[in-house]
Amino acid sequence: MLETIDLTKALDREAYVREVTRRQIQLRELGYQVYLQKRPVILVFEGWDAAGKGGVIKRITEKLDPRGYVVYPISAPQGEDKTRHYLYRFWRRLPERGQISIFDRSWYGRVMVERVEGFATEDAWKRAFKEINSFERQLRDFGTIVAKFWIHISRDEQLRRFEQRKAIGYKSWKLTEEDWRNREKWDAYEEAVEEMLVKTSTRNAPWCLVEGNDKYWARTKVLAKLVEVLSKELNYEPADPLKGKKKLSAVSGRRSAARVKVSADV
Repeated sequence: MLETIDLTKALDREAYVREVTRRQIQLRELGYQVYLQKRPVILVFEGWDAAGKGGVIKRITEKLDPRGYVVYPISAPQGEDKTRHYLYRFWRRLPERGQISIFDRSWYGRVMVERVEGFATEDAWKRAFKEINSFERQLRDFGTIVAKFWIHISRDEQLRRFEQRKAIGYKSWKLTEEDWRNREKWDAYEEAVEEMLVKTSTRNAPWCLVEGNDKYWARTKVLAKLVEVLSKELNYEPADPLKGKKKLSAVSGRRSAARVKVSADV
């Protein structure tokens, strides 16, 4: 599946600004509908190290009401979480009705990092595929809107981003020895990801594969998919700010003409 992803897809700066602004305005409207209709929403983000998950989440939340969402960065379990079933720490972070929970990494660690690094036995991670599908089916039966994204980048692009992080002081904290070690196991992780996508992309909770080598493209694709999913689930079509409004394109044009240099990582 991963080999079929076209990582050459890209957007220029002008198109990116236009589309991100458009989708953020629509998401803000849909976020209010989530609150009015009292629907819980779960957004799951998985991907390679340095794939851009944080940047995507930032663009999703920029114009949302901060009272309506929470972001959970997931790492290795600690304390009480470590003594219980691996799904426990996610059950207790499920959103209330009318709230959005965003998971920066998730329960899929069981069938990826825990599998590859040997933190879970073979029987445990193989069993997890059915457990996860059952978990997500229960969420959907309850009325939860679930959207899952795998952000894919090439091995070469990951190395470029690692080197970039190392060179930039305020980003260097993101790069750890564990990241470099995981790169050496790329093939093992790729095999785990392939199996995860095949066995857990269900009718209840399908995966959306995102071409991530170009951050502009990745961010706009995720935002557009979210608008599509929420519109369908909420049976509500948000207004398109680009239709009949010249101000937005005029602003985008001025930005493009001025050639404002803004890093894709900001």
